[in-house]
Amino acid sequence: MQLTISGALKWASSQLESISDSASLDAEVMLLHVINKQRSYLYTWPDRSLEPEQVFEFKQMLAKRLRGNPIAHIVGEREFWSLPFRVNPTTLIPRPDTEILVETALNLPLAESAKVLDLGTGTGAIALSLAHERSEWQVCAIDKVDDAVALAKENRTNLKLEQVDVFQSDWFDAVECYDFNLIVSNPPYIDEEDEHLSQGDVRFEPASALTAPQRGFADLFYIAESARDYLAPGGYLLLEHGYQQAIELREKLIELGYENVATVRDFGSNDRCTLGRWPR
Repeated sequence: MQLTISGALKWASSQLESISDSASLDAEVMLLHVINKQRSYLYTWPDRSLEPEQVFEFKQMLAKRLRGNPIAHIVGEREFWSLPFRVNPTTLIPRPDTEILVETALNLPLAESAKVLDLGTGTGAIALSLAHERSEWQVCAIDKVDDAVALAKENRTNLKLEQVDVFQSDWFDAVECYDFNLIVSNPPYIDEEDEHLSQGDVRFEPASALTAPQRGFADLFYIAESARDYLAPGGYLLLEHGYQQAIELREKLIELGYENVATVRDFGSNDRCTLGRWPR
């Protein structure tokens, strides 16, 4: 099957229109991975023919996408905070909405050498993005899943951020520091009965990283309660959550004794993360 760059994009896009809201972009991402070029190459050389092995690889990737596999899993990478992160089915795929968590953390009045803990780090996206922006921060990233820890370490090496401490821990179980200036987490927060779990990319992601009991609040509440023993006086807790969970989570933080409790909206104007400061 002889294909030019423009022909491959047109053919793949038409195939994907029935299953993807971003058919053209999906086709571009996969083809760029196959030819290992920048996006501008697609428009500079639209009539260039693909090599037979490139056509074969592109067809294999397209078949996976048509079965519903996430683009990030197909190409093995997802950009987050303008950084490339390796991904695989053992962790969540980093979402653009989570970037507001990073932005909020960077805007907090923390010391230059602040101690930061990222709970349930997955790919390491949050911890490594923070370390990339604040090289003097002492960042720790933990996950209870060994494969996730290995993936976060791989991303740490690829991004040359070896100063970040990555290790295995079931939430706070193996954490030995008790004076963090910031504890941040994107924990499981989807209701176990949520109908959307059978749709889209989440079908291919581990349920343990997505859902939690108590209508999705179990891990959020556990972290909020436990973090009080690990925060320095004046330290901040920052949690990502679902758009409908903000009010109840704010009430819980206030009940637990946090001060200056507030919710931040994501770039789609949805309530996305809530923070509170532990009293001095």
